[in-house]
Parts: sequence; C-alpha cells; structure tokens
Amino acid sequence: MRTVLANPAKMIARGAPRVIRNDQELAAYTEALFELTALVKPSRSEAAAIELLTMLVDRYEQEHYSVPAADAVSVVRFLIEQQGLAQRDLIPQFGSERAVSMFLTGQRKLTLDQVRKLSARFKLPADVFIANG
Repeated sequence: MRTVLANPAKMIARGAPRVIRNDQELAAYTEALFELTALVKPSRSEAAAIELLTMLVDRYEQEHYSVPAADAVSVVRFLIEQQGLAQRDLIPQFGSERAVSMFLTGQRKLTLDQVRKLSARFKLPADVFIANG
C-alpha cells in the first residue's frame, strides 16, 4: 500500500506549502494563487495546489483579518455615511422615509424585499444585511 505523503517533513523542507505564519508569507502565497488561478486549463497538480493555497490563505485571513459581523442598522448607517447619502435616498429600497427612519432607529427589521433592494443598490451580498439583525 502506497502512502499519500511519503515524508511530509522532507517535502516542507524542500519548499512545499505549509501553514502561513506572517503577512510576507501571505503575500507570497496569494501571488502564487493568482498565478495558478490565471491558468486557462490547470493540470491536476495545479488544481490541487489552488485548493491547498486557497485553504491556507483563507485560514490565515480568518485568523488575522476577520471582520466581525455587524448588525444591519450599523451596516446601512456606514454605507449612508461612506456614500454621502441622506435617509431619503433610501426611499426606493424602503418604500418611505418613515420606513427608513424606523429601521435606522431599531423600531423595524428589514423585510426580505428590502434586503434584496439594499443588496442590489450597494452591490453587496444579501447576508451583509441579514447578519445579526
């Protein structure tokens, strides 16, 4: 019976991918990942490398750069501020200025239709407006 990894320690010593420990390694692995994903028809080993590097990069980024989930009100307030909008600018997504105001003061939750419209307006995934609130 053949082993999948004959000697992992020797493989790593020769430069095989390993757990990312710092931002410099993250940059190198990300660059390698970009190069591999740019290939039109990656080989089996290149596809396996893409999968492995993706897992390693994701793990490092989750540990070091994860963004805490924000409630929907905070997200919408942030977007309003960043884009220089007024509450009335969101009337098409909420139906009325009163509905916008009630949502921003925590008196009303978002409906599914409002989530869809906000997602489309701000070009963000719907779960951004659903997480924690």
